[in-house]
Amino acid sequence: ALHGQQTDNYQLPLFTKDGDRVEVLLNATTRVDAAGTIVGVVGVGQDISARKNAETRVSMLAADLRLLIDSANAPIIGIDAFGCVNEWNNKAAEITGYAKDEVVGCYLVRDFIIDEYKTAVNGVLHKALEGSETDNFEFPFVTKSGERVEILLNATTRRDTTGKVFGVVGVGQDITELKRGQAELTRVANDLQLLIETANAPIFGIDTNGFVNEWNRKAAAITGFSREEVMGKDLVRRFITPEY
Repeated sequence: ALHGQQTDNYQLPLFTKDGDRVEVLLNATTRVDAAGTIVGVVGVGQDISARKNAETRVSMLAADLRLLIDSANAPIIGIDAFGCVNEWNNKAAEITGYAKDEVVGCYLVRDFIIDEYKTAVNGVLHKALEGSETDNFEFPFVTKSGERVEILLNATTRRDTTGKVFGVVGVGQDITELKRGQAELTRVANDLQLLIETANAPIFGIDTNGFVNEWNRKAAAITGFSREEVMGKDLVRRFITPEY
């Protein structure tokens, strides 16, 4: 400023008589006399300590949120308004095999969702971009190594401070093992049902009220009553002789 070059909005700390730090936003203006000779500098400032403290708190909060997202024990995936990936945490990278720098900027649905689920996933994301969120949406994801993982996802609308939608964030859960367990239970149940139906012995069952809820082919062959004729009927009252 003493050389005629003025500076606007320069931030600097000042320390008060009590030793407290004050943040000042300063405009340094060259002072000249009537002849145009530089005689000094005048600074017009503003105490921005409260604003700086607020910015520091916001920065700390943002850092905490970033750490929470990155270290969460659940896949967190985000897209912008165009469907391009802009959020991909460590768990998402671990499950899928794709590092964050491999997916950010790519189209989530087009590049990473298998063909038969593209329409469904795109529909959920499009609804979220319109403000209609979806909970517990299941879809398969093919990893970088070609394996299939099952994801349970909640799609949440992302808005800026003015309320404008600018993307979607999905917090998910890897339910691959759960789905495998369910498939195994279904297989075992089907095997048991087949065993009951084809057993070379009459097998029948009742519920807690004494009504028939199981009646296999052999039972039907021996008694002459088909499964449809006995299901839901009182076994003792309808099919057992009075003396027994």
